[in-house]
Parts: sequence; structure tokens; C-alpha cells
Amino acid sequence: MSPIRILVVDDHPVVRRGVASIFDCESDMEVVGAAGSANEALELMRQTEVDVVITDMRMEGGDGDVLVTEIQSCFPRVKTAVLTNFHSDEEVFRAIRAGVRAFLLKTVPMEEIISAVRAVHAGEKWIPEHIAVQLTDRISREELSVRELQVLQLLTQGLTNREIGQELGISENTVRNHMNHLLEKMDSRDRTGAVTTALRQGLVRLED
Repeated sequence: MSPIRILVVDDHPVVRRGVASIFDCESDMEVVGAAGSANEALELMRQTEVDVVITDMRMEGGDGDVLVTEIQSCFPRVKTAVLTNFHSDEEVFRAIRAGVRAFLLKTVPMEEIISAVRAVHAGEKWIPEHIAVQLTDRISREELSVRELQVLQLLTQGLTNREIGQELGISENTVRNHMNHLLEKMDSRDRTGAVTTALRQGLVRLED
């Protein structure tokens, strides 16, 4: 049988080499490429036969779930797995929604990564229990609207209601209404609690 052809995607060269080396001694696996970005990965996939893509979640030039969505659209036969340090509720949800078959942390033993790739290639899923719990928690929560997420992101930057309104081109009263709705949905008592929860769940990120 042909070996499982693997593409490794991570924006850190040392990590790419490390992940690729995991499969060196596996006779049924072959790393056919390594990419530092989503665009580079897609270009390699146009030139090389790939069975399984292993990608990080956060990368320069596009997150892993965006890459997975593109793969599902352009290369529907290819299976995808996430190997990452980032596993907020929102990132887990986005990855699984995009079509990821396995979600692993970089702290897991090499043997688990190898087993997960074999399972994914065989059409199975590999979602550890703690990741499945995060996914269940995320699905059970009421989703914020696009505008509420915009308000929340600006709130994370320390802006007042008036400043948020000026940034979004809406009235301060409208901002206050959005704020009340998102506080209720997030079960937060105040703005500080909402920001803390949003960062922990991965709904927003601190600006670099």
C-alpha cells in the first residue's frame, strides 16, 4: 500500500522540522512537504499529492481554520488535523466547524500524533475528551452577533462607549444596547468580566 502522504503547516521552521521528524521511522507514512503559511500550503497541494494536512491554528497570513476551509473547498479528498498550542473554546469550535478531523495539542506524546494521523486517514475522528468538552460548552452558548463581536473587540482595547460608537459609526445609546445584550449572552456582570471571558474563550484577541 502507498504510504500516507503528509503535509506539515506551521509558521515556525523549527516546529515544522520537529513535526516532520515524528514520522521518519513510520513505514506507512511520508512527509511530502512543509509550509509556513496557508497560501504556501495550498500552492504545494496543487503540485503534490497529499492525503493528510497537519496545521497549526494561529499563523502569520491566516489561521488554521481558514486553511482547512480552503482545503475542504479545493481538495475535498484531503483530511485535516490540527496540532497547536492554542485551544480556546472559539478556536476549537472554528476548527471543527471548518472540517478538522483531529484536534491535538503540541504537548501530546508523538505516538498519539502518529495514531491520530492514521485514524484521520482512515476516515475517523480524533477529538480528545477535554477538547470535546470545550466544543460542547461552546455549542451550548448563545452566539454573539457580528456587531456585538465588534463592540467586544473595541471594548478589549479599552475604548469607552462613546469611542466605540465613533469607531463603528453608531450612536452611544446603540453601543449601550449592544453592550447589555453581549453581557447577558456571556453571563458577565460588567465590562471587565466580559473582556476576561472573551479572552479566555478566544472570542477576541489582544491587539499586537
